[in-house]
Amino acid sequence: IACGKNVPEKIEQIVSGVCEGCVQAGAALIGGETAEMPGFYPEDEYDLAGFSVGVVDKSKVIDNKRTNPGDVIIALPSSGVHSNGFSLVRKVFDVENSDIKKPVDALSGNSIGQTLLTPTKIYVKPVLKLIDEVDVKGISHITGGGFYENIPRMLPEGVHAVVKKNSYEVPAIFKLIAEKGDIAEQMMYNTFNMGLGMVIGVDPADVDKTMKLLEEAGEKAYIVGELTEGEKGVTLC
Repeated sequence: IACGKNVPEKIEQIVSGVCEGCVQAGAALIGGETAEMPGFYPEDEYDLAGFSVGVVDKSKVIDNKRTNPGDVIIALPSSGVHSNGFSLVRKVFDVENSDIKKPVDALSGNSIGQTLLTPTKIYVKPVLKLIDEVDVKGISHITGGGFYENIPRMLPEGVHAVVKKNSYEVPAIFKLIAEKGDIAEQMMYNTFNMGLGMVIGVDPADVDKTMKLLEEAGEKAYIVGELTEGEKGVTLC
């Protein structure tokens, strides 16, 4: 953590949030450093950077070699915008000069600020449980680059993903961003998670079991598409 002024109460809040993320992910917070840098950062600003590292047996690595046409795409919902696309979000809502604490009808009475600060969902525990029970063929975390850049990561050459847009409800915040920013649909799906934070590829025979296991883990999963023969990439329909 680098900051213009070390305010212990603020640093405690930041570290508490990191710790909560570690608990949700089953990870250990090994260490860190707090650097007070007056003159480089304004007093009320801070910069937070970190990384995670893990080990997996080579035999358990999930790559795209067994992903085949006919496999089904199952998705887990996001909790909101997560942590990608905020440069565009800040511009769309002009957050520096707008009242983002005002209730908004389109957001069920929540403010833009509240909605954008919804913590990013962490999928580690339900997905690890799923991997223990089902032959998961591919996984893509929908982060920066949205559907178009992330889903192909789980695809081998010659396999194409077809995602049905109406297979789930896109959260209101994304509709508001698109409307207020006059952003084209293709750009929205190439920037934001659009309500889906992770997609998983499984054999058709494992769909029911996958849906049941995710539901038991407290996840509302959606069957959003399938894999077909074709050029590596994604089609939304």
